[in-house]
Amino acid sequence: MFVLDNAVRHYDWGTFDEIPRFVGAGRPDEPVAEVWMGTHPMDPSSVTLSDGSKRRLDEVAGELPFLLKLLSARRPLSLQVHPDRERARQGFERENALGIALDAPERTYKDPNHKPEMIYALSTFDTVVGFRPTAEILRVLAPIEAPLAQRMHDELRANPGFAGIVRLVESLLSEPIDHLQIEQVVQCCRDLLDQGLDIKRAYATALLIRQDFPNDAGVVISLLLNRLTLQPGEAAFLDTGVVHAHLRGLCLEVMATSDNVLRAGLTSKHLDTQGLVDCLDAGMSRLARVTPDALGFTTEVYDPGVGDFALAVTQCSRGEPDGVRLLDAPQRIVVCTGGEVELVNVSDERLKLTRGDAVYAGFEDGELTVYGTGEIAEAYAPQDRVASRLVDLV
Repeated sequence: MFVLDNAVRHYDWGTFDEIPRFVGAGRPDEPVAEVWMGTHPMDPSSVTLSDGSKRRLDEVAGELPFLLKLLSARRPLSLQVHPDRERARQGFERENALGIALDAPERTYKDPNHKPEMIYALSTFDTVVGFRPTAEILRVLAPIEAPLAQRMHDELRANPGFAGIVRLVESLLSEPIDHLQIEQVVQCCRDLLDQGLDIKRAYATALLIRQDFPNDAGVVISLLLNRLTLQPGEAAFLDTGVVHAHLRGLCLEVMATSDNVLRAGLTSKHLDTQGLVDCLDAGMSRLARVTPDALGFTTEVYDPGVGDFALAVTQCSRGEPDGVRLLDAPQRIVVCTGGEVELVNVSDERLKLTRGDAVYAGFEDGELTVYGTGEIAEAYAPQDRVASRLVDLV
């Protein structure tokens, strides 16, 4: 077993307190947005060997098929989508051929891999994700007596369905929108809220996003998207091609090991609006709540069935004097998400963990047992397991 030293990413949408408190650190000078745990070449974890030397995790474990992140947001992330495997491969090769450096701001494809992902909430976690059904979008837009909203309503009514929604998004992203048009929509949403009217939290969401991005087309595009709130311990699966923008909260994200993000708004980073639309044009992708499978009395397994990753969450207490066995997997990243525990491998090597500590366990560690009182989250690539039950959101 190896204690992980993980990369920290500072983005302006991060928080000053959530991740530092989670890992037991002091208040930072800049927002902390993400902690990466894995072998992705852009920010691999590292380990310390018995002789005191440091190595990248991939030098010890090889390339892991999954990446685990701790994510904390105080305001909206970019409006984004992740590519499937074929689009990722083509985009990666194309940008390599153009000579665009991997760390260049205008680079979109950082690797040739797809990026399905799953969110596991550690606090109340809010996001906008996936398109609402056409009928619901029309109900949302109808009361907004602003020219832009009425145009959106009429266009979608004339061309309904998923393809029509994508065409509407494409027009909103490709045609210049006067800032006053966006503000008219926002003011109508505010008036409707004052009258006690909101439809599936669409108007409140637009106002929330407008606080940080008042002139961005993403404000009105948010009216087309589902607002989803996860409570701690709840999870959702986002397949490639699902448009989303996380709003706020603390979560674990487990995903295929990729950093391919196509952005179209709500950010100062590089935009690839046509790339985002092309991903959407590939067709509807799965968006679902993940109902965990119970293993005994102590462990819940969140497995969306994509093969690259799954997450097992185990509770242990002093009421289990013989400890609790973790789900067995050849390679896993283990994170203590609460309490104080001791992790023991098949060779009786022992590590004491508190909240925020992360460990890599490999083939040679065998079955892991945890003692103490706390919670352990375990990211791994599932081996011949039946996927958890997914409840589609649309």
